[in-house]
Amino acid sequence: MTKNQQGSGGYNLAYIAGITLIATLGGLLFGYDTAVISGAERSVQIYLIEGLGLSTWVHGVTISSALIGCIIGGVLSGVLASGIGRKNSLILAAFLFFVSALGSGFPEFLFFERGNPSMGLLYMFNFYRIIGGIGVGLASAVVPVYIGELAPANIRGRLVSLNQFAIIFGMLVVYFVNWGIASGKPVEWINETGWRWMFLSEAIPAGLFGVLLFFVPETPRYLTLINKDVEALNVLTKINGPDRARSILSEIKSTLDQHSARLFSYGKVVVTIGILLSVFQQFVGINVALYYAPRIFESMGAGKDASMLQTVVMGVVNVIFTVVAIMTVDKWGRKPLLMVGSVGMAVGMFALSAISYMGIIGISTLVFIIVYTASFMMSWGPICWVLISEIFPNKIRGKAVAVAVAAQWAANYFISSTSLVMMEYSTAFTYGFYGTMSVLSLLFVWRMVPETKGKTLEELEQFWRSKSDQTTLNANTGPKVRVKA
Repeated sequence: MTKNQQGSGGYNLAYIAGITLIATLGGLLFGYDTAVISGAERSVQIYLIEGLGLSTWVHGVTISSALIGCIIGGVLSGVLASGIGRKNSLILAAFLFFVSALGSGFPEFLFFERGNPSMGLLYMFNFYRIIGGIGVGLASAVVPVYIGELAPANIRGRLVSLNQFAIIFGMLVVYFVNWGIASGKPVEWINETGWRWMFLSEAIPAGLFGVLLFFVPETPRYLTLINKDVEALNVLTKINGPDRARSILSEIKSTLDQHSARLFSYGKVVVTIGILLSVFQQFVGINVALYYAPRIFESMGAGKDASMLQTVVMGVVNVIFTVVAIMTVDKWGRKPLLMVGSVGMAVGMFALSAISYMGIIGISTLVFIIVYTASFMMSWGPICWVLISEIFPNKIRGKAVAVAVAAQWAANYFISSTSLVMMEYSTAFTYGFYGTMSVLSLLFVWRMVPETKGKTLEELEQFWRSKSDQTTLNANTGPKVRVKA
């Protein structure tokens, strides 16, 4: 490794950056797949829901159906990541993304007649969206773990945060794609054909992701888990140089006297924190803003083209503030960013609630949605994934991440599928609920979440082992020990 290839910590920055960029295509597809529905949901409602005389509730379930797949993918991620490896799990996710893109765009394929909506066609559309959701669930769990297990400790936060950047960039890309497809086109064409091209466009990045994955290595921690120490050392050497590689491999092996352990081997606190991080990330209501952004802006007085453009503006702001998180996560730490973000989200949502209650229509809606989403993107968006990728000990990481990610997608599904019904009841109440969840997320981080900045994965494992031992020791002699940063 030449000197100019090395980062300040002695690692091969070019090599790890290349691997990370390929892996984060999984994040881009995560964002692309979850946001593509924002441009197509109204056309799907007209074509499949209203055409069959079905209810708003069915529309909400259909728009959120991919989240069922996300839950399945999250649950399976632990088994797959531990069984076939991190890399092969991502290859499977890429294949599922590709199939879903083609099937969602043309759900009539083989079995149905185009232009003739039916319940069978509705089921098939939901099937393809669920297939894509399984891909999202896999990618959402495995990409952060993959990057986290390869990254040097002092830049791990930034590298894992790049996955969130990719998620938001994927959303921004698809906002532009949807806007480009719909801009200047007759509504009739969009409702008949345009929405199909929105879904089909995902096949391009999905195919690229699948091909590029064949050129990246498996993670050294997984290779060590399956007793491939030579291959693990080779990967570590390419990243860190030979001397540091041997030291890291020794640290990894010292924590892997067993290949796996029970989920609560390190106590219930670490698993509970992972689950609550995931649940709060969704209960603050971010995906309502992302899925239904054009409709929200239309309801506040913007025309269709203007609402799509405002959605693009929101996407640009999201990218900018995700970069803020990437630049600060390894300097300021995880916990301060989460707390600042919770405050900003609460301000944005309570302001939107007041605006809705008073019936104010204007630019203030866009301003406070941007305050809310910007606060999320600089905090809970990327930092939740950083913590989930690093907080769990090596021996339970696969299954613990699977539990946390499954909980996240279950919370996402609940929030997304009930949001339209809640808004029909009271928009002000809905935004107020998300604001309240933001306040509770602040209290949760303050009381329970430890700081992980700069710690190796093995150091974090020792931290949780000591906490578990201390809790056991004091279980019957006094109050339980609170987790501190």
